[in-house]
Amino acid sequence: MDIQKEINEITGFKNLELLAKQVVEGFISGLHKSPFHGFSAEFAEHKIYNSGESTKHIDWKLYAKTDKLYTKRYEEETNLRCHIIIDNSSSMHYPSLKEFNINSLNKIGFSVLGSAAIMNLLKRQRDAVGMSIYSDHYEFYSSEKGSERHHQMLLGKLNEALQPSSEQVTTKTYTYLHLIAEKLKRRSLVFLFTDMFQSDTEEEKLFEALQHLKYNKHEVILFHTFDKQKELEFDFSNRPKRFVDVETGAHVNLYADNIKASYEAAVADYFNALALKCGQYRIKYVRANINEGFNKILTTYLVERQKFG
Repeated sequence: MDIQKEINEITGFKNLELLAKQVVEGFISGLHKSPFHGFSAEFAEHKIYNSGESTKHIDWKLYAKTDKLYTKRYEEETNLRCHIIIDNSSSMHYPSLKEFNINSLNKIGFSVLGSAAIMNLLKRQRDAVGMSIYSDHYEFYSSEKGSERHHQMLLGKLNEALQPSSEQVTTKTYTYLHLIAEKLKRRSLVFLFTDMFQSDTEEEKLFEALQHLKYNKHEVILFHTFDKQKELEFDFSNRPKRFVDVETGAHVNLYADNIKASYEAAVADYFNALALKCGQYRIKYVRANINEGFNKILTTYLVERQKFG
């Protein structure tokens, strides 16, 4: 099969902006039933009116509905800077897909839509967002801005990231995190989407790079992106299969049931060790199963935004 032809047939999200908006509006609706219901109005481009402020920008229509005073936010009120980082190595394109929608996601698709949803919330609150995408090279970087033109440009770059490389692509995440740490001149909230596939020696270097970001006063949230059914529970039929490393091309032939128990134990230990290490480095660690939706991603954003000051 012509790999390049197959890649060209892959379509991104038909309307990433609209889909992100739908994800966010569903999340906001759910806030009314959660401990965060008091923040739901803030995601509608409003903030609570404080006594002594000018009444010029009070939204009286919202007051009529809620019996509470809110003022509208404006561009100059930007007070948060956020930088989104996406690992775009070959393993992030598992499982292979030709079409993307909210019910059909691989790891890169989940990361792209999750990032777009975070961007939607940032846009509603007039906050600035920047982005980095990397694989075996630095694919894209943009500093933090809050304009509509900038927002649309980032959405375009996110959709481009859904196209897999025609070659097997590995990455050294720590290399790019050090570069990003040098580029970010002002304190930011940093979200990293990655499946955390690296060797033991690279893992140590990765945490050194994350510590570089922490040293520069950034708050770092690691979204450990994975397919629970396949990558954590090793849920495959017990027929002879060839399992291929999508980044190196190495393969092994086996029956899934023969290694299922030992595989699950090893991966569970690895996940727990990552969580412990992140705790030691004061990095927010979030397990992001691509089949569980985006509430965990957006709730994490909400909590970290409230803490960020």
